Amino acid sequence: MATLDSNDNRIARSPIVEPSKPRLLGILGPGLVTGASDDDPSGIATYSQVGAQFAYGATWTLLFSYPLMVAIQIISGRLGRTTGRGVAGNLRKFYSNWLVLPCVGVLLIANIINIGADIGAMGDAAKLIIGGPSLIYVAAFGFACAALQIFMEYKQYVRILKWLSLALLAYVATLFVVKIDWTALGIGFFVPRIEFSGKFLTAIVAIFGTTISPYLFFWQASQEVEDLKEKPERDPLRDAPEQAADANQRINLDTIAGMGVSNFIALSIMVTAAATLHAHNITDINSSADAAKALAPVAGKFAEILFVIGIVGTGLLAVPVLAGSAAYGLGEAFRWPTGLARKPQDAKAFYMTIAVATLVGAALNFSGINPIDALFWSAVINGVVAVPIMVVMMIMAASEQVMGEYTIGIWLKVFGWLSTSAMTACAIGMGVTLFIK
Repeated sequence: MATLDSNDNRIARSPIVEPSKPRLLGILGPGLVTGASDDDPSGIATYSQVGAQFAYGATWTLLFSYPLMVAIQIISGRLGRTTGRGVAGNLRKFYSNWLVLPCVGVLLIANIINIGADIGAMGDAAKLIIGGPSLIYVAAFGFACAALQIFMEYKQYVRILKWLSLALLAYVATLFVVKIDWTALGIGFFVPRIEFSGKFLTAIVAIFGTTISPYLFFWQASQEVEDLKEKPERDPLRDAPEQAADANQRINLDTIAGMGVSNFIALSIMVTAAATLHAHNITDINSSADAAKALAPVAGKFAEILFVIGIVGTGLLAVPVLAGSAAYGLGEAFRWPTGLARKPQDAKAFYMTIAVATLVGAALNFSGINPIDALFWSAVINGVVAVPIMVVMMIMAASEQVMGEYTIGIWLKVFGWLSTSAMTACAIGMGVTLFIK
């Protein structure tokens, strides 16, 4: 059997079948980390703002978005596992540079802005608990996130990312210290309600733009490729058909669990904001730190501390994913040696991209740029660039030229195209909100 390195050179591998019954931590990998990183500080701000403004009335969107998230992320994972290339690598191989380079360039810009917003939120959150100037914490978090990716061994790094996902439990814990109107929550979650207003439309667009983002596609596909390099018993499915059943089952379970965690945490944040902030007529939430600060007088200091722990923990998880997905995309587009399993001296441009993206993102907090405006434009850029990337991913995943005999089945096609249609509607909605504003 053989696999491919970043330059499409074949590397000999032994014909060992992927284990059929891996341990739980072996199953929960790229999908879990991807799902957990989706609830980054920027996402926390979005869910808090929606819960504060509309109480339980927009929670139904998470029930609707879940199968769409699962489908498009499974497709991303299978694309990487089947071909041995990430999203950008497949775009480069099967399409021209006029499509690849703009998509990767816009992804890099959006990710840097998102990194800046996330690190800024982490700094503000640390200030709430420790005190002192938030910019000191911003600088510390920026350097720490860059250093972890560059200098830590890949296996240890992935293990840390998995454990950092436990920080999301802080938002589950807050549910036990707030008073929830379960009847209103049930109605809001299972009975879709739409308000034809600019604010509500913006909220719906923000939720979908937060839960279905291009960097998640790039990261999960590239992590499947990374696992091929790291685990000698695995080969691209096109070269190792005997591994297909177990590999696809693992990707399915990993992604279903990861996206389930992501949506449940998003729901927990929205419910917490609805039960506390909205119930006390606090609706002006502009950041995750604002949400944590507002919780203290209505839900107690303990709830605020839990919220802050979640912000810092998810930020430490999400920032490396944002920087890493940008580096994978750029590296594959330009045929650089890529991969966190490589030593820095063997993939200098790849690691330089990680460092520059992280540190430039952190530096945005020192520039005077309004973080809320920056985050809004990041969401707009992500929403717009997601559509063509999803369209091309769907075409590639159904193409025998790309996937061989392992093209996606009917259900993934249906939900994948539904997800693409939903993001197209969101992109149009974003354009409408620009005029409404």
